[in-house]
Amino acid sequence: MPKTDNKHNVSQPEAEEGTTFYRVQFRKGGQLSTASSKISNLTFGTVVIVKTDHGPEPAEIARNAPMHGRRGEERRATFEINRRASGEEQEKYKNLVSYEEQAVSLCHSLIKTHQLSMQLVRVERFFNGSKMIFYFTADNRVDFRALVKDLVQEFRTRVEMRQVGVRHETKMLGGMGTCGRELCCSSFIKKFDSVSIKMAKEQDLPLNPSKISGVCNRLLCCLTYEYETYKRQRKGMARVGKQIRIGDTQYRVKRQNPLQESILVENDAGEEVVLEKDQWKRAQSVGKKNSTKKKERKKEE
Repeated sequence: MPKTDNKHNVSQPEAEEGTTFYRVQFRKGGQLSTASSKISNLTFGTVVIVKTDHGPEPAEIARNAPMHGRRGEERRATFEINRRASGEEQEKYKNLVSYEEQAVSLCHSLIKTHQLSMQLVRVERFFNGSKMIFYFTADNRVDFRALVKDLVQEFRTRVEMRQVGVRHETKMLGGMGTCGRELCCSSFIKKFDSVSIKMAKEQDLPLNPSKISGVCNRLLCCLTYEYETYKRQRKGMARVGKQIRIGDTQYRVKRQNPLQESILVENDAGEEVVLEKDQWKRAQSVGKKNSTKKKERKKEE
């Protein structure tokens, strides 16, 4: 990296050998992204110019990021930091936020004027001013051609209306989850995985919508985190309701405890017993015919 950027005439420090990773934020309260840089002495709050797919964008340094991820794999950066921002760019960056807020206010009034059934979520303006993106939610398709015409006339730049789902809306707005921490979608999730009610059942969670739904009123994203672990732990375990036999004693499975690798069973006398892994592994499955015959013998007695 050169010491001086001729375009902005900004003196840059010597870049040290090797790569340093940082967590950067394009907007206050926005999602953190990982960016790599040859500059190793960037501190919290420093405004830098980041290379993106639509051109250079300013971002703030939130903190350093370790060279390796949580599982020990080598960290990969989503973006690359080109250099520090000049004083002029920093001032422009501050004004960018207020400019977007004004755009939100104006768009709200235009939506009311055109009587459109849509809810504006956020506005993003490219740093170079070449484009503005208006994110919105709507239950149905919306004819926003007249709205776009008014917006283009007002801002004199390209305007894109982008409809998002409720999950993406929550991701943009942010918030706190029922766990007391920042929402996963707004803090680190890049792509939404499919979540099903089956995942909640697999983890023995109460099928109460208020318990397994997030701020967006959709199933919690965190249901996917431990699903595969529960699924793997249950493999080989006798299903609930199944009849098994250990020696001369027959049991009916009442509950599985995947994390403890044990099962709760009930014997013929109605007594509940917890079988550990080494015990239920030795159990034999009792067929339906044997189970039916046993019930008939009980009736005869």
